[in-house]
Amino acid sequence: MIVNKNNTIRYQWGNKCEAWTYIQSENVIIKEEIMPPHTEEQLHFHNETEQFFYILDGKASFLLESEKISLSKNEGIKISATQIHKIINETSEELRFLVMSFPGNMNDRINIQH
Repeated sequence: MIVNKNNTIRYQWGNKCEAWTYIQSENVIIKEEIMPPHTEEQLHFHNETEQFFYILDGKASFLLESEKISLSKNEGIKISATQIHKIINETSEELRFLVMSFPGNMNDRINIQH
């Protein structure tokens, strides 16, 4: 089956950020997400889940533990399990990326309160 934004689950998160879940199984979750300018997600970590982010359009900033890393279009980064992180769009352009989570555990997220 061909999967695209028109035939998959879409949801909003944060401040008008959007996500489409293309694959969801116990082994992997693959999503495409869009973050409007000047938005960010909540700082968090996963106990067992590793993630891979791949930037399709725009520029992303990641806060990994206490280090800030910038990624541009066609670049990716692996986030290890238990690594505290968040993705940030600090630019005036839309940010579009893929995020793959291994294994596919939707409940393996612990938010860190400010």
